[in-house]
Amino acid sequence: MNELVDQVAARVGIPAEVAEKAVGMMLGFLQREAADGPVARMIEAIPGASDLVAQYNGEGASGGGGILGSIMGAFGGGGIMALGQQLMSEGLGMGEIASLAKETIAVAEQHAGKEVVDEVVASVPGLSQFI
Repeated sequence: MNELVDQVAARVGIPAEVAEKAVGMMLGFLQREAADGPVARMIEAIPGASDLVAQYNGEGASGGGGILGSIMGAFGGGGIMALGQQLMSEGLGMGEIASLAKETIAVAEQHAGKEVVDEVVASVPGLSQFI
């Protein structure tokens, strides 16, 4: 595992394998949804993040959720809600997902700087209320 996964797993209190997949899914979501420049700088700055995105980007992104996922997608409710649903399908509860998001952002700030991470968060509608 890498430092990012180990740090998030320890702080959130989840197994490293779950943290690896969840962080990869979260970073993949940011890569798809956030402004290209800032998110690319952020992912490049975090050791191992590019590998996680390559491995887990799109994991469950197009499907999942069955009828509810289809309805949310039809009404533009995919995005953050779809990511939350994917993470819950990995066995994470709402508290763990919130902690995961906060810790991932904290690690990103350590490596990429607060200014870059703030640009990423500001470019994704509704994300700031979750972190």
